Amino acid sequence: MDCEMVGVGPDGSESALGRISLVNFFGHTIYDRYVRPIESVTDYRTEVSGITPELLEDAPDFASVQREVASLLKSRVVVGHDLDNDFKVLMFGHPQESRRDTSKYPPLVKLGEGKRPSLKQLAATLLNLKIQTKAHSSVQDAQVAMLLYRKFKVKWDSVLLRKNKPGTENKSQVKV
Repeated sequence: MDCEMVGVGPDGSESALGRISLVNFFGHTIYDRYVRPIESVTDYRTEVSGITPELLEDAPDFASVQREVASLLKSRVVVGHDLDNDFKVLMFGHPQESRRDTSKYPPLVKLGEGKRPSLKQLAATLLNLKIQTKAHSSVQDAQVAMLLYRKFKVKWDSVLLRKNKPGTENKSQVKV
């Protein structure tokens, strides 16, 4: 999953959903919609988002898209980069144990040299791909996040299984 945001409020300082894309495990697009935000757009952030006023003119309203996406994601593992921001503009949550966030996975975070690595950096370093050379594409960003997840899936999921398995908690953290 990946979202592109537009600016709302004074000077476009607040983010609102402008486009959302979902891809399946194989990177095929299963959902891609521009979204008419609840508030008036004050900054389309076109250079980054790729969104123009014309693209939102006949776009479905936020509430419709929110319902569709919530239904599609229900009971599924969601893969993306910096998913907290995406769920914030979607205005709903998703269980942490059902998220695979490439901006938080420790082996990938190490590549950020003390800060969270960008998706662009991870794509170049680990996949030898150049992305985001101009405006972002939520489809491409979702596909790259999925490629990263697939590259580390076995190890990533096995660590999560051990972590969530009853009786495997870190004994040093258990209060006696």
